[in-house]
Amino acid sequence: MAQATPDAEQIVTAYVAMWNDRDYAKIPELVSESFVMYDTNAPADDIPGPAGEVHGPDGLEAWIRAITTAFPDFEADIQEMLASDDRVMYEVTLSGTHEGEFAGIPPTGREIELSGMESYRVADGAVQEHRTYYDRQEFLNQLGLTDDAT
Repeated sequence: MAQATPDAEQIVTAYVAMWNDRDYAKIPELVSESFVMYDTNAPADDIPGPAGEVHGPDGLEAWIRAITTAFPDFEADIQEMLASDDRVMYEVTLSGTHEGEFAGIPPTGREIELSGMESYRVADGAVQEHRTYYDRQEFLNQLGLTDDAT
């Protein structure tokens, strides 16, 4: 097992800033070569890894670019963070305006604001694993794609 990273919280904070700033050059510094992200929206096409997973630094960059093409003003806002040894978790608010195709969904022009949880495993100075949890039904509702849409 990899050695726990004493500054796991700082690494995850830098990782979130990289997403928000679209600072793709920092990806190799922040994630391991064996990095895996679990997100139910991740497609099997054009993103390294099977559906629902993003593999490696190149996969992460492709996934961030896909999200920020669809939601150019995408932002992750950390609400509360907990860290212990090699694990970091936080409550997050994800927001953005749907201006490009995403997961086969044409642009709706609608703004989203979702609450969720993020979980990370950090070792050897890099993010090894990122899991994201949010209410997919609420996401579809906010895009106006369900009968429950407001």
